Amino acid sequence: MKTHRIIAVLATLPIAGAVHAQDTRKVVEPSPPPVCVVLSTSAPNAASSDDTARIQFAIDACPAGRAVRLSGSFISGPLKLRSGVSLLVGDGAVLQASTNPKLYDRGANTCGTIDKLGRGCKPFITIDNAKSSGIYGNGAIEGQGGRIIDGGTESWWQLARRAQKEDARQNVPRLIEITNAQDITLHKITLRNSPNFHVTLNKVDGFTAWGVRIDTPATARNTDGIDPISSRNVTIAYSHIRTGDDNVAIKAGNNGATENISILHNRFYSGHGMSIGSETNGGLRRILVEDLSMDGTTSGLRIKSDASRGGVVDQVSYRNVCLLNVKTPIDISTRYENRTEGTQIPVYTNIDFDDIHAVTPGRVLVQGYDEQRPAEIKLRNVSIAGKGDRKIEFAKLSGDAISANDTSTCANRFAPFPDAASSMRPQLPLEQAKQYSYSEVLKYVGTAGKESIDPWDPLSDPLAKGATFTPDYIINKAASADGIRIFNTVQEAVSRAVLDSAAHPAKRLYMLLKPGVYQELVYVPASAAPITLYGEGKDAAATRIIAKLDASNTGTAYDAQYGPQFAKAAPAVQAMYTTIKDRAQIGTFGTQTVWVQNNGFQARNLTFENGYNKDTGNARAEELPNINNVHHQALALSVDSADKAQFENIRLIGFQDTLYLKSPQVGSTVRSFFNKSYIEGDVDFIFGDSTAYFYQSEIRTLGDRGVSYVAAPDTHVKTKYGFVFDNVRFTHEGAKTGNFYLLRQWFHSSRCTPYAPLAVEGYSCAYGPTNGYKAPTGTVARTSLEAVGKMVVLNSRIGSHINKQQPWADWNKKGTISYRPVQFNSDDHWNNLIKAGIDPVKDLGYTQAPSPADVFLGEFNNSDE
Repeated sequence: MKTHRIIAVLATLPIAGAVHAQDTRKVVEPSPPPVCVVLSTSAPNAASSDDTARIQFAIDACPAGRAVRLSGSFISGPLKLRSGVSLLVGDGAVLQASTNPKLYDRGANTCGTIDKLGRGCKPFITIDNAKSSGIYGNGAIEGQGGRIIDGGTESWWQLARRAQKEDARQNVPRLIEITNAQDITLHKITLRNSPNFHVTLNKVDGFTAWGVRIDTPATARNTDGIDPISSRNVTIAYSHIRTGDDNVAIKAGNNGATENISILHNRFYSGHGMSIGSETNGGLRRILVEDLSMDGTTSGLRIKSDASRGGVVDQVSYRNVCLLNVKTPIDISTRYENRTEGTQIPVYTNIDFDDIHAVTPGRVLVQGYDEQRPAEIKLRNVSIAGKGDRKIEFAKLSGDAISANDTSTCANRFAPFPDAASSMRPQLPLEQAKQYSYSEVLKYVGTAGKESIDPWDPLSDPLAKGATFTPDYIINKAASADGIRIFNTVQEAVSRAVLDSAAHPAKRLYMLLKPGVYQELVYVPASAAPITLYGEGKDAAATRIIAKLDASNTGTAYDAQYGPQFAKAAPAVQAMYTTIKDRAQIGTFGTQTVWVQNNGFQARNLTFENGYNKDTGNARAEELPNINNVHHQALALSVDSADKAQFENIRLIGFQDTLYLKSPQVGSTVRSFFNKSYIEGDVDFIFGDSTAYFYQSEIRTLGDRGVSYVAAPDTHVKTKYGFVFDNVRFTHEGAKTGNFYLLRQWFHSSRCTPYAPLAVEGYSCAYGPTNGYKAPTGTVARTSLEAVGKMVVLNSRIGSHINKQQPWADWNKKGTISYRPVQFNSDDHWNNLIKAGIDPVKDLGYTQAPSPADVFLGEFNNSDE
C-alpha cells in the first residue's frame, strides 16, 4: 500500500482577503405573484381521491405572472408548472403527492419497483424549460414517502432501503425537479416526507429558496434537501432543513459547471450536512456558505468526490458557521468511494474556513488526492471542542491552527427545529411590511371594509415634537383653586373644559399637570373640545393619576368611594359615572382610572395607573405561600370610541387588562397612537378592537402569572388594521418562569366553542343569532366569529421570555368551553369555519375567501434576545 505523505503548512498569519464567491444577482425576499384563481376544498382535510386534472387545468389556464392558489387539502399526481405561472399553497393548505406509482411511471412500468437503473418515476412537480415560475405560501407539500404505495406492501422509503440492501436502485419520485430553467423561486413553502430528493436543479440560471422548511426523518434514504446541479446564480436563504441525506448538496455533472452559489442564514438539523459533491466533474466555483448553524448532522462542511466523477472545486468560502453534535464538522475527501477508479481526479483549491466553531467534539478529515493535487485550505478562527480525531493527508493548510477552545457565541445560536405545530411565526415580505408604516395604518377610519381615508401624521404634531404649550388650565394639588383656570384635581379641570367647549368646540384645550400623585378617576367625555393633558415633571413617573378598582367591586362600593368627586361634575361626565354606579359589579369596563371618549385627545409625560394588587403582586396565589388569592381585570386607561387619540411618553401601569382600545360599534374602527411610551401588565394587558399603533416604546410583561399574554385584540375580520408594534422592545421584569406569549385573539363574548369538542355528552355549539350555552348545547354569534384579532410586530426586539417557536397562542386551551385556535390569516378563518360546520357563504354571506389572504398576524425584521 502506498504511504500518503501529509503536507500540512500551519501559520499564524491571517488569511488573505476572501475570494469573491456568491450569487451575482441582487437577491431580496421574494413576493408572491397575484392570484389568477383560488382552488378550494370543502374542508381543510377532505381532499378528493385525485385533484390532478383540476390543478393542472388551472395552471395551464393561468396567465403568465400569476399564481394558482390552493386553499384546503388536495391529493394529486404529477404536476407541471408553465413558464411564468406559479403555485401558491395558502396557509394551512396541504398538497399531497399521490401514492399511486402508476401516475408517475415513465412508461416502462417500473415506478414503485427495484431494478439496476432507477429513475423510472416522474417527479411530483416538474418545472422544465420555464422562466419566472415558483412555489409560494405558508402551506405544505406532502410527499407521503412513509405511506404504503397503492397496490404494494412497502412505502417509498422502504423500497429505497431494500434497494440499498440488494445493491440495486429504487424507482421512486422526486418531489420537485427543475431543469433548463431561469429565475425560479421557492418561498416559505414547507416540503416534507419526500419519497426521494426534495428539490433538484439541473441547468438552472437563477434560483431562490427563501424561508423554505424541509422536514423528513433522518432514516429516510436519499432524501436530499436541495441539490443545485450544473447550475448558476443560486441563493438558499433563511431556511430550515432536516432530512435523511444531504441537507444541501451542490453538484456539477456532465451538464456543465456550477457557479455563483450563496447559502445564507440557514439552519440544518438531521441530515448529512452542507455538502459539495459527489459529482464534481463539471467543475464548481464561487460558492459562499455564511451564517449557518448545524445541529445533529452527520457531517458538517463537506466536500466529497472521487476519481470516477471528480473535477475542480475552487473558490469556496465558509463563514460564520456553528456546529453542535456533528460527528465530522470538517469533512473534505477525494476518495468518497474508495473502490472507484477513473481519471476524473478531484482537485480542491481556494477553500476558506473563516469563523467556524463546533461546540461539541468531532472529527476533522482533510484528504487531498496526492502530492501533486493537495487540498488547499485556509483557516481563520476555527475551533472544534475536545480532542477529536484529526486525519489530514495530502493537504496544504495555511492560516490558523484549529483550536480546541471555543471563544465564539455559537452556544446560544441553536434552536429547536420549528415543528409544524410550533413554527407559526409568519414573516411578512418587505413590500407587505411597508403597508404597516404608521402613516399608512393611521389613515384609515370608520366602517370595517369600507374605511374612509383620512391621513393623520401624529409625529408631525407639536405634542410629538416636544412643544411648549400655554395652558388653559393648571392642575396643582398645592395651589389655591379658582375653579376657572387653577384646579386641585384633574376631573375638576375636565369638567370646566366641557363647559368651556360650548363656546369654542373646535379649539384645543391644554391642561398642565404639576408633578405629584393624583388619586382620582378621570373621565373625559366626547362632548369636550379636544383636550391635551400634559405633565411638566422631569419624566412621566413624576406625575401620576392613580385609582384602585377591579372588576369585582360592587357599584355600591364604587359609588361610596368615588361618587363625591362626580357630584358637581359636568353633566357629560356624570353620565359616564352613572353608567357604572348602579351595576351589581362594575366589571372590567368600570375599572378604568382614565376613561377617554374625547376625539383628538392627547396626553404627554404622565403616568396612568390602576393600583389594584400593586402592593402584593397580581397572581401570588399561583405560588406558595398564598399571599393574594384573587386577581381580576383592572384597567389603567380606556380609549373608548375616541379617534386620533395620541399618547407621548406615557406610562400605563397595571396587571390584567391595563389598556383597552374600543371602537364606537362592532365593525368600525378609530385610531390611537402611542409613542415613546411604557406599558406593563401580565394578561391581555393591551386589548380591544380599534386600530392602534405603538412606536418606539417598551411593552413589559410582569412575571407573577404562570401564563401571560401581551395582547388580546378582537379586531373585526374586515377592519384593515388592528394593533401594530413598530420599533418596540418587549421586555420582562426579570423572572423567566411561566409561558409568555405576544398574543391570543380575543374570542369576544363567546359562550361556547364550535372549533373543538368538549368532554360533555351530546355537546354541540352551532352558529346562531346570539351567544349562549345551556349544557350540552349552545350557539355562537356572528359578532364573535368575526372578532378575529389582528396584530403585526415590525422592527422590534422580542425578549427571551416570549415563546420563540409559538409566540401567538390559542384563545384558551383546547377542550375548554371558549377555545379558539390561533388564526394567522383569512384562510385560517375561512377553513376553521368550514371545519366547525359553519358555511361562510350560506351562513355568513361571504362570497369567497379573500385572495390574497388578509393578514391577521405577522412579523417583519424582528430580533430575538
